Amino acid sequence: LRSALAAALLLIVPAQARAVDLALVLAVDASSSVSYTEFNLQMSGIAGAFRDAGVQTAIKLAAPNGMAVTMVQWSSVDAQQQAFPWTVIRGTANAMAVAEAIDRTPRLNAGGGTAIGNAIAFSIEIIKRSGVRATRRVIDLSGDGRNNMGPEFRPAALRAIAANVTVNGLAILNDDPLLEQYYLTNVIAGANAFTMVADDYNDFAEAIRVKLI
Repeated sequence: LRSALAAALLLIVPAQARAVDLALVLAVDASSSVSYTEFNLQMSGIAGAFRDAGVQTAIKLAAPNGMAVTMVQWSSVDAQQQAFPWTVIRGTANAMAVAEAIDRTPRLNAGGGTAIGNAIAFSIEIIKRSGVRATRRVIDLSGDGRNNMGPEFRPAALRAIAANVTVNGLAILNDDPLLEQYYLTNVIAGANAFTMVADDYNDFAEAIRVKLI
């Protein structure tokens, strides 16, 4: 198994190799409202999406020059961590390698508050510092609660617009059935931004698959 994973990871192309069509930050909620079971459902859902033939076809059609992807786990004001380096997907082998990397990514935040603004601001900065040359730059932020700490919230979304970054939302409604409207009003920003919903964490896998397509 280890040798198979090592071989898969060799297929990951350095993100700075050449220009890509899309730079994507997957910003995953790891706050105290997210149990370890729910966190694992998020991670397995994202990994499964990159294994999905429909997602892989969409990448080929919509991003023929490839997409660079990374993940941020976030919770409190000072609790954002980049889970793995920027990685380019230009085909099925790359997508499968990213799925393997996500499967093996541990939970880096053991709880905390819900600082959505700080998560967005952190994600903007790693896009800026990445060196990735991309036609479109997008943050996909998933979570199950409203911002409850941190000075940066809606201003962070406005900073995303200024940086030519789109913020999309994936609202998980198990704790707050009105979270979709909250995301629409306060979280998403930029060109063609939108929000999708998952009724609960078990529904997350299908929601993220459809989102990526």
